[in-house]
Amino acid sequence: QVQVVESGGGLVQAGGSLRLSCAASGSIFNINIMGWYRQAPGKQRESVATITSDGSANYAGSVRGRFTISRDSAKNTVYLRMNSLKPEDTAVYYCSADILRDLYDRRLYWGQGTQVTVSS
Repeated sequence: QVQVVESGGGLVQAGGSLRLSCAASGSIFNINIMGWYRQAPGKQRESVATITSDGSANYAGSVRGRFTISRDSAKNTVYLRMNSLKPEDTAVYYCSADILRDLYDRRLYWGQGTQVTVSS
C-alpha cells in the first residue's frame, strides 16, 4: 500500500504566501518525479511544478518566480512554497509521485487534493 497525502492549503489574501506539503508513505522502493498540479472550477487540471529525484525543477509560466518546489527525498516529501499569491491561483492543488514499489511495479500516485483560495 502507498499513500500520498497533501497538507497546507487554506484561505489567504492576495499577495500572501502558503506552503503545501505532500508526503508519500508505505511500501516504496524509490520515487522519481514528484509534482504539484492544480484544478480550478470549470478548468482542466494543469501542471504547476515538478521536481526530479536529483532536484531539477520545472515550473508553469504562470507561477515561475513566485512558487518554489523542493523535496526531501529522505522523507519522501515534496513542498510547494507559494508567494505573491493571486486570485487566479485559487484551485484544488494535487500532489503526484512517480513511485516504484519494486523494480517491476511503477505507478503514478495522486493525493486527495488540498484547497487553496486566494481572496482579492
